[in-house]
Amino acid sequence: MNDINKTIAELEFAQIGWVVPDIYVALKFLSGVMGIAGFPEPEHVRAQDLDMHYHGTVVAGEWLTTQTFNGGSFIELVQPLSGQSMFHDYLEKYPAGGTQHLAFRLPVSDFEKVTSNLREQGYAVISEVDHPIARMIFFDTYQTLGVAIEIMGITPEGWEAIEKMKTQ
Repeated sequence: MNDINKTIAELEFAQIGWVVPDIYVALKFLSGVMGIAGFPEPEHVRAQDLDMHYHGTVVAGEWLTTQTFNGGSFIELVQPLSGQSMFHDYLEKYPAGGTQHLAFRLPVSDFEKVTSNLREQGYAVISEVDHPIARMIFFDTYQTLGVAIEIMGITPEGWEAIEKMKTQ
């Protein structure tokens, strides 16, 4: 087992992130055809409001996003709107959309250990955000896994938010 797989094996799978060209078409399919319930109305997000770094700098980027809990993990949909972000990059490269990232979570107390390990192995940081419920770093693992990997260090408030989202 190589180092990245060994590192990821110690984490809890949390989310699949799809980048889509039209979030409402994706929702109609997932809710109507696939019967996946619980997606709230898409939320408009601005990278600047999250202090979300993209290749080390906070840049203007906007997207719509929604997620639901299904089968033990979250399904997240993201539709880029304007500006720059890893989501915009993905949709530019793959106009039909697709699975852009897989997220793994752990307590925030172990976040630095895991993210430092991935950095030491040479995986570049694409984007990062320090939110009250979680610290998140997206790593460029496209060449290794075909998708980006998101590591989420969940705070105590974050664990409460996750439990609440699971029951909605």
